[in-house]
Amino acid sequence: MKTTTRSFTRSASLKSLTLAGFYLSLALSPAMAQSAAGQGDEAVYNLEDFVVVADSLYMDQVNALKTPTPIIDVPQSLSITTAEDISLRGFESIGDIVDYTPGVSNNQGEGHRDAVVFRGALTTADFFIDGVRDDVQYYRPLYNVEQVEILRGPNALLFGRGGSGGILNRVTKKATIGEDFNAYSIFANTFGAAEAQIDKNFAVSKDVAFRLNAYLDTFENHRDFSDGDGMGLNPTLKYQLSEETSLDLSYEYVDYDRSIDRGIPTGADGEPIDALKDTVFGDQDLNKSEFEASIFRVLLQHRFSDTLKGNFTASYGDYDKLYQNFYASNYVESTETATLSGYADGTKRTTTTLTGSLVGEFATGEVDHTVLAGVESIHTANDNFRTKANNSDVTLDELASFSGSFTNFGDLTEAEVDVVSLFIQDEIGLTDSLDLVLGLRYDRIDFAVDILDEKGDLTAKRSQVDEKITPRLGFVYKPEENVSLYASYSESFLPKSGGQYASVKDALDHVDPDEFTNLEAGVKWDFAQGYSVTTAVFQIDQKYAGDNGSGGTQFVDAEIGGFEAQFLGQVTDQWTVSAGYSYMDGEDTDGDRPAELPSNMFSVWNNYQLTEHLGLGLGAIYQDESTPKGGADGIVPSFVRFDAAAYYQLNENLRLQLNIENLLDEVYYPHAYGTHQATVGAPINARFAIVGRF
Repeated sequence: MKTTTRSFTRSASLKSLTLAGFYLSLALSPAMAQSAAGQGDEAVYNLEDFVVVADSLYMDQVNALKTPTPIIDVPQSLSITTAEDISLRGFESIGDIVDYTPGVSNNQGEGHRDAVVFRGALTTADFFIDGVRDDVQYYRPLYNVEQVEILRGPNALLFGRGGSGGILNRVTKKATIGEDFNAYSIFANTFGAAEAQIDKNFAVSKDVAFRLNAYLDTFENHRDFSDGDGMGLNPTLKYQLSEETSLDLSYEYVDYDRSIDRGIPTGADGEPIDALKDTVFGDQDLNKSEFEASIFRVLLQHRFSDTLKGNFTASYGDYDKLYQNFYASNYVESTETATLSGYADGTKRTTTTLTGSLVGEFATGEVDHTVLAGVESIHTANDNFRTKANNSDVTLDELASFSGSFTNFGDLTEAEVDVVSLFIQDEIGLTDSLDLVLGLRYDRIDFAVDILDEKGDLTAKRSQVDEKITPRLGFVYKPEENVSLYASYSESFLPKSGGQYASVKDALDHVDPDEFTNLEAGVKWDFAQGYSVTTAVFQIDQKYAGDNGSGGTQFVDAEIGGFEAQFLGQVTDQWTVSAGYSYMDGEDTDGDRPAELPSNMFSVWNNYQLTEHLGLGLGAIYQDESTPKGGADGIVPSFVRFDAAAYYQLNENLRLQLNIENLLDEVYYPHAYGTHQATVGAPINARFAIVGRF
């Protein structure tokens, strides 16, 4: 008999209401639509914020930095992926974007969450949405995204705890004053998955606008037992209260159920066993993840004068998540026997975030200053449970009928986390061509954890206060307006957070934060019309805090250095290219290479406009050999994957699109969570999409 622990309820009535709202919006949308980017032909752009490449507009403003900043003036590496990029290239997940980003790779995330490795630093805590922390562990949808910003290097000055190797910020679509437009996209792929999106904006009055982004999808992939469905609804309202003041209100509801797959074992040679690539090591009924979230956001912006403006954001999120799975913890090739381990985890969390900042410009003599100062307060209540399964030895023949259960008590915790932060940064214009960036941030993180027994009775309390001051120093030298040379130094730290509080044990009194320092230097050069290149060298020193076995803290050091390069160019009137390359090397305390650190990674994407109506795309990804997460035994083999696309614009209101992943149908393994948990890359598959307006 299958059993599981489930103390968290799902809101069936809210889900039904949301579905009804989605279909109603499809029925009532009367005006026009454009691509998945959701902008109408009448949209007015400030061209100073964009770079024109062929017939597309590529955003050149980084919103994650609290105030929009041109890429060329930012003293660190970063990449921006716009909504139009996401649509044209058929990206369906954060992982798809990461595949084509230098210096960044994907982690398996145990099959139930986004997890990114920034320059060798694995994280699930460095996700943001509109600059607000979003460290709940789930798969983030892209239906309401205006652009995705990936910044490399520690970023604690602006983002607080975390930012160890980088951060990923999603900028959401917001209501647009004075415009009426409707956009939609529908796709299906050869695995059987499908999705529909809608983006509707209309002017309520000359000072008020409403926008609705929504999606419905079904989940299928190349692995047996994979299935699921999901939905999201994000209405936004914009008030132009005066010429100086605007107010954005947003509510988002996300709900999905999907299967979990932890991959396949490795063999005696340390590499995944190709013969098992079609075998699923798990329970077809119990390997699943359920997630539900309701998120409210408020953004108030006010311009006090031409040289002083203020921003205030408030965010409240209510999250309910369950994930449960079986996976191969050991495998004996001679007898074709796997040891299956398993557990079920549940999380209920509420998070309230309040942030206020001021940006002011002034001069002292001939020196210009742009000062950013702000305060942030975060309160999180986080309840977690874990139940475990008994280990089961199962032969390959028995896998298809394997039936497990989670009957053993693991953990039950209740945590309260309060964060107060102060930050200040001064961008100092020493001369017309030389800027100095100085900043400091203070964080106080106070957490308390109640450890409960199986009956819910209190057995122990644990608490700790972490206080850190993190500096940032940067130089930007621009000998010409289209060239910048920069150097930067920054520090960051990462205390335990979120679901990690569930693992606090009676004997562990110290939960000290991990610490990071970063040095980086680079060049950004827009060297010709439609061409830009950026290069960077960097070094990250990492100190990971762990249990020394006696209730104290033991730090494990690692040093990672490397080189990155990005290129964006319009080679001809019809041909554009974007490419990225990174080289990384490192060593930990024991002299070993850190896990999940491929030496070389390369990606390139080509767009070619064959005729007025027909466009073609061709891309490639290469990733060197690495080792599984956590330094586990085994090898993640190197791989090359080719992707392709074709777009046909039937008329100004309708585009047909075909995206093909793994064009050459290569067998590959992009990452591994452990020795016997290597993810099987998808074989060749096609995605057919209709993108248009009505």
